[in-house]
Amino acid sequence: MASVRMSSPRTREPKKLTRLERTKVKARPQALLQSLKSLPIDHRFTGGSPSSSESRRAEYGLGNLNEKEKKEKVTGEAKVEDDSPCSSKSSSGEDRPSGVAKDFDDAEENEESPYSSKTTSREERAAEGDEDVRTSSSATSKISAISLSRSDSNWGDTRSYIAKKKLQAWCQHSNGDWVLATIISSGPESVISLPNGDVLRLNAESLLPSNPEILDGVDDLMQLSYLHEPSVLYNLHFRYSRDMIYTRAGPVLVAINPFKKVHLYGNEFIEAYRNKSMNSPHVYAIADTAIREMIRDEVNQSIIISGESGAGKTETAKIAMQYLAALGGGSGIEYEILQTSPILEAFGNARTLRNDNSSRFGKLIEIHFSVTGKISGASIQTFLLEKSRVVQCAVGERSYHIFYYLCAGATKSLKAKLNLRKADEYKYLKQSNCYTIAGVDDAEMFHHVMKAMEVVHISKEDQETVFAMLAAVLWFGNISFTVIDNENHVDVVADEAAQTVAKLIGCTISALKLSLSTRKMKVGNDNIVQKLTLSQAIDARDALAKSIYASLFEWLVEQINKSLGISKRRTGRSISILDIYGFESFDKNSFEQFCINYANERLQQHFNRHLFKLEQEEYVQDGIDWAKVDFEDNQDCLNLFEKKPLGLLSLLDEESTFPNGTDLTFANKLKQHLNSRSCFRGERGKAFTVQHYAGEVIYDTTGFLEKNRDLLHIDSIHLLASCTCHLPQDFASKMLSQSENVATNPHRLGVADSQKLSVASKFKGQLFQLMQRLGNTTPHFIRCIKPNNSQNPEKFEQGLVLQQLRCCGVLEVVRISRSGYPTRMSHQKFAKRYGFLLLESVASQDPLSVSVAILKQFNIHPEMYQVGYTKLFFRTGQIGVLEDTRNRTLHGILRVQSCFRGHQARRYARKLKRGILTLQSFIQGEKTRRIYSGLLARHRAAIVLQRNVKSRAARKKFVTARSASIVIQSGIRGWLVRRCSGDITLLNANRSFTDKKVNTPFSVLLIDNIFSVQHASSHDLFQGGEAEQVILKASVLAELQRRILKSEAALRDKEEENDILHQRLQQYENRWSEYEQKMKAMEEVWQRQMVSLQSSLSVAKRSLAVDDAERNSDASVEQSWGSADYARSKGKEENGTPRLVSRLLDRDMSASLSVINRLAEEFDQRTQVFADDTKFLVEVKSGQAEASLNPDKELRRLKQDFELWKKDFSTRLRETKVIINKLGSDDTGSDKGKRKWWVRLNSSRIL
Repeated sequence: MASVRMSSPRTREPKKLTRLERTKVKARPQALLQSLKSLPIDHRFTGGSPSSSESRRAEYGLGNLNEKEKKEKVTGEAKVEDDSPCSSKSSSGEDRPSGVAKDFDDAEENEESPYSSKTTSREERAAEGDEDVRTSSSATSKISAISLSRSDSNWGDTRSYIAKKKLQAWCQHSNGDWVLATIISSGPESVISLPNGDVLRLNAESLLPSNPEILDGVDDLMQLSYLHEPSVLYNLHFRYSRDMIYTRAGPVLVAINPFKKVHLYGNEFIEAYRNKSMNSPHVYAIADTAIREMIRDEVNQSIIISGESGAGKTETAKIAMQYLAALGGGSGIEYEILQTSPILEAFGNARTLRNDNSSRFGKLIEIHFSVTGKISGASIQTFLLEKSRVVQCAVGERSYHIFYYLCAGATKSLKAKLNLRKADEYKYLKQSNCYTIAGVDDAEMFHHVMKAMEVVHISKEDQETVFAMLAAVLWFGNISFTVIDNENHVDVVADEAAQTVAKLIGCTISALKLSLSTRKMKVGNDNIVQKLTLSQAIDARDALAKSIYASLFEWLVEQINKSLGISKRRTGRSISILDIYGFESFDKNSFEQFCINYANERLQQHFNRHLFKLEQEEYVQDGIDWAKVDFEDNQDCLNLFEKKPLGLLSLLDEESTFPNGTDLTFANKLKQHLNSRSCFRGERGKAFTVQHYAGEVIYDTTGFLEKNRDLLHIDSIHLLASCTCHLPQDFASKMLSQSENVATNPHRLGVADSQKLSVASKFKGQLFQLMQRLGNTTPHFIRCIKPNNSQNPEKFEQGLVLQQLRCCGVLEVVRISRSGYPTRMSHQKFAKRYGFLLLESVASQDPLSVSVAILKQFNIHPEMYQVGYTKLFFRTGQIGVLEDTRNRTLHGILRVQSCFRGHQARRYARKLKRGILTLQSFIQGEKTRRIYSGLLARHRAAIVLQRNVKSRAARKKFVTARSASIVIQSGIRGWLVRRCSGDITLLNANRSFTDKKVNTPFSVLLIDNIFSVQHASSHDLFQGGEAEQVILKASVLAELQRRILKSEAALRDKEEENDILHQRLQQYENRWSEYEQKMKAMEEVWQRQMVSLQSSLSVAKRSLAVDDAERNSDASVEQSWGSADYARSKGKEENGTPRLVSRLLDRDMSASLSVINRLAEEFDQRTQVFADDTKFLVEVKSGQAEASLNPDKELRRLKQDFELWKKDFSTRLRETKVIINKLGSDDTGSDKGKRKWWVRLNSSRIL
């Protein structure tokens, strides 16, 4: 790998370089990926052009360099000092634009700088950001004095300023970490204070200046004043600790894996980035830029996601797809695209030592868009599936996720059909002794995969067939062999494993045994069957299992592409998302790591070509003023892989074709032909070392030839072709379709011609196609960074992050973007796009003159752009001003056009309206006249009809009334006649009413009776003829009938209400009985408690009464003494204690008696109160008394009050007992004193 210095004829460099120096190719220092100490620390750019450097320094408030300082800046040489094991030599004197001392000199000259007053409180920031440096005072004192490129000036003239401002600088610890230290004094040797309190004296050349606090956590590394490794590390750590995992590095997005869920995704964030209301670095912003540039420039876009294993590439790709689906969705195809991720991850991802969800294949998802920017289809291309993981896993890793999902999540019927067991019962899975992943439910993930397969239109039958193939692969590992002779020939054991495999793939057990234990060879015209040894049989079994799984994976990808491409009209516009395995380096690196790292070398070259080579070549070709930038070119490493005939891939294919080729002979051949290469180094045995762009990797050639050949014997293919299941038949037909005959090489007999093309050659061809496709797109780069190897959140390892930043060239990208011109546009396109903004016409209408006039009109500073031969080059952010002005102008033009067109449309509409109204008036007048004529004729006809109908109705009414009058007259006259002879008919009607009353409703009987009476009355009227009797009319009878029906309905309602009231009454009676029982139980409890308290009081009273009796007896004895004796002893009693004690006891006893009396009275009163309250609540509950309260609630409250009073009363009663007992003991003591006094008195009387 080389560092290439490119030159330009128009570049103004202070130092002239000779031809030898310009063409000099310097060897890159070797660096191990595992060790940070071996990486070069001087991995930086030279500065830009003098003019651009001065403008940037003026922009950041650091003043301008004088001519002498400029000369010192360019010609200053670095002094190399190896004071610590982590220091390294600098190979260039132009690694930084100016030295640390010169930066502080500029700061002293510009004390009015906006940054000079912001550097007084960095101690707090250093204390927060460098906690992992504070290990011990002995370790921290070993600070390496690293010599970087510096100017000849020292810090001696800045002591007062440094002491006043407490400036800070970065120094490197012996373990490789950077520490932010405070400068106490400066000079040839600076005195610094570390965050842990240690004070050290270091060479000023070993310090790097720190950025002001105002730049802490900037979202774009281009904004940093001092762009070096510690400042970049600190800025990334500052943002990472606050869950801001995305940072811009010029055109590259740096994404640090948080190893936890962060609130940065979802519909609200998608809408914010779509509406441009949020502009912070994000994957959404990259995807939004890609889709907008695709629509605007009509150029295909690509998003290239790279990084180490475990850096979060797969998740980043899914997030980008989520945003594209949200912006281009609407047809439903976007949901299918998103559902491809669970399927591909289940079949192509596995757990490794570095990542729980590591992609073991590469994929390119190409999303096609319609003219309107909506998703119209997609296609997926995969690269280099790691087939060896199917049959072999390292300890602590897992095979592909789908095996564990199937074993954990399959239904009982599916398990019975496939004869599935637990994962630890399969040899392919249990060799790693790892079956689960923390926080992942394999059964739930299996259901997600099944749902995703349904979304991409994989039928239930095909799903069951896929699961059968997976189960067959697992059972292949359990097939065992038995040795049948002395030559170690074997035969397949026809156990459960072999029978299950034969059943699942649809072949006979005999055919399976024959395919795994023998090989057919053709020698001349004869076919010979050769038995296999144990190792050969195991290899044949594993090769068949790997081939079935790889073919199944390819079949799934084909089905997904069919689903995403059916009836989708493509327009040629697309956005490709590349998610490919990252750079890998393990303790043991095999063929897979060899191919993976080769692919990453190709991607790194694409990255270098786009951001470094092509960038600078375009500057030179267009003749702009540009300073050269050094960058790490990995072309030497790619030549090591691809050069013919002595490249790694060529030698590997050559050795794979030899019959006697082994891994050891391959390793020896590499050492023989490639030891002279700078990127290659031979090791002992079968190992060799390649110096990649990311560091050195040691490869072990064990298994290289076998994996590169990837042979599957023709017998195994024929076995698959003979299966009854359609998937194995498809796999076999695809293998056989690529060849027309069988190989005739005696050492490769039975190998299909389609498999002569090695795995490395196939992968190389796929990689060239991928690079060609990416070369035709506008790339957008996302660099994923892994902050630690333990996958713990909020843990930031400086060494690991710095190593990845160096590998992906982030510092170089930022420096070239900040000093370069990332935006460029041809003269024609610029004039066409912004020419209408000119206020005055230009005399010359050529595009260059128009472009220059536009730049002058908008007062764009000359240092912010350069005019090339064919293009205009702008610094970052300059084209945005023109775009904003253009958009505003176009918006104003559209507003004016819309107003004018609206005015025209309204004038035309008014004119058209007037004509329509005139026409409508004529038409409506004629129509109204015709309608009126018709209505008039109809009116006249209606009058004639009405006259005839009314006359006929009047005649009919008159005839009816006359007939009715005659009937009434005849009835009345008959009734008057019959009345004279007696009312016999009414009597008969009453008798019939009585007979029907039993079984007939009252209303019917009444109506019948009334009609019978009416009939009888009518008959009597016709017979009697008396005029004074009242005539019963039909209307009265109808009214009576209506009232009767209404009364019956009211009666039924009342009966229903009565039933309801009866039910409620029954409920109330039941509840009342329950309440009475509860009341009785409570009264019994209270009575028992009252009795116990009364017994306690009576006992206390009896004890007091006994004490009173004893005191009275003692008093009577004392009064029985004679007066003389009493007089003699009076003086003694006054001076002694017995009488005084007796009085005190009497007073105490009387007080105790009063307390007991009060307790008894309180007991009686409270008993009466509780009894009254309970009785009142019972009356309220039963309805005997009225009160606006809740009886149940009051009863509970009364019970609580009773319990509280009971507890308090019992406590006071116990205290009273204690006092009484104490008085009793004192009384006993006084009695003893009295007896002693009485004995003394008797003895004196006797004397």
